[in-house]
Amino acid sequence: MSNRVQSAFRAAAEAGLGLWAACNRLRLPGTRNPFVVGVHEPMREEMSLETLPVTGAIPPGLDGLYLKMGANPVRPATRGHDWFLGDGMVHGLAIEGGRALWYRNRWIGSRTAAAALGRPAAPGPRRGGSDTVNTNVVAIGGRIFAVVEAGSFPVELSRRLDAQCYNPFDGTLAGSFTGHPHRDPLTGETHAIAYDGRIWDSVRHVVVAPAGRVVRDMPVAVEHGPCIHDCAITARFVIVLDLPVTFSLAAVMAGYRFPFRWNSGHRARVGLLPKDGDGADILWCEVEPCFVFHAANAYDDADGRVILDVVAYAAVFTAAAGGLDRPGRLERWTIDPATRRVERRVLDPAAQEFPRIDERRLGQSHRYLYTVSVPADGNTQLAGATQIYKHDLETGGRRVHEFGADRIPGEFVFVPAHPEAEEDEGWLVGFVIDTAHDTTDFAILDARAFEAPPVAGIRLGHRIPPGFHGNWFPARPPGETAGDGTDAGA
Repeated sequence: MSNRVQSAFRAAAEAGLGLWAACNRLRLPGTRNPFVVGVHEPMREEMSLETLPVTGAIPPGLDGLYLKMGANPVRPATRGHDWFLGDGMVHGLAIEGGRALWYRNRWIGSRTAAAALGRPAAPGPRRGGSDTVNTNVVAIGGRIFAVVEAGSFPVELSRRLDAQCYNPFDGTLAGSFTGHPHRDPLTGETHAIAYDGRIWDSVRHVVVAPAGRVVRDMPVAVEHGPCIHDCAITARFVIVLDLPVTFSLAAVMAGYRFPFRWNSGHRARVGLLPKDGDGADILWCEVEPCFVFHAANAYDDADGRVILDVVAYAAVFTAAAGGLDRPGRLERWTIDPATRRVERRVLDPAAQEFPRIDERRLGQSHRYLYTVSVPADGNTQLAGATQIYKHDLETGGRRVHEFGADRIPGEFVFVPAHPEAEEDEGWLVGFVIDTAHDTTDFAILDARAFEAPPVAGIRLGHRIPPGFHGNWFPARPPGETAGDGTDAGA
């Protein structure tokens, strides 16, 4: 059968499945999705706020841009909607010289969002049917990209959020990308494990060179179409988390828009892929069934083993409608390439997520790790999750920063105090929602005085939904010239 005939047959089959799924979607419960109400209710407008009020004193030298992404549906959610699939919105906050210069929020200009907003879609090449981008904002090749897994090309953003363009790394990215690329600080290369819901028998190791162009796109054989949300790197390996959440045709046919479910028939394993090796060189190591959304870091120890810190879930998406089941806990996995065994050890059983480290230590040993509390009872409104944690992995201690009643923190990011700062010498920054007043603060904590009140806060008079992931983008080094579309610093 020719490729043209195969493509036509597949298109017809997918159209038929889509029609069947649409019909079944009408039979799903009509209750409002919990991730578009309450604390998660989407913002309905784009804002540009200048000269924001500051409490305390912003540390000298903390100049730059904080950007965070999340799903923010333009139109009201319909049956079968899922938190992970809404239109993307990026929030930006610029700081310079101890002042909060501006806040802006902008929808990513996908075709669907742009049509709903009545304006042109963002320019640039598309990949496939969906161009929704909603998961993370990262620096690659000296530029800023909004990214998503398993679908669209990345979207390049200007620092002032006034320009955006779909950009597959200047035409060098052939397939999907990831919401969690990791930059190796020793080489400047960015590594990703990318998958595609339409391709069930392989995932890809993608490497983007420091200049921002793809230099490696290596397939790795898998089964059942696994959902691989994150990965990790060491000096030797890229770590592939092939765990029992896979593409579910049954979920799609039932009308659910999120196509992945727990698959007890899929073996759980961790792959150690040599950074410069072929897909056939991967070392697969069996692990007890579980799922990992986010890895904090990994490194090679002196005995040749791999140490991997993750937030692990016993199971997720087991019900027909999906859902996270029980919360995750912080674990350390010791992976032995010689025996192909994975030893799991619980570092902290408390419900938590969004693990982050000083990312100058990515792929190397780290001592400190920061996480965000989540409700132990799975409450989707995040009620009572008012703390963030600092883990000292050398002593085993855990310190707690309590924001207070009705104040819900999102993911916090570590920012070094200066280029030569020691690990943990710096600031932790992130948004905190005040649910009692429907406002948001950008909180700046001294990482070494973790329990102390924030050294500074920037008040925003509206609620920013919890969303997903964010990062800090330092001000441009002195003397560096700006490129098209990314100028204006803070």
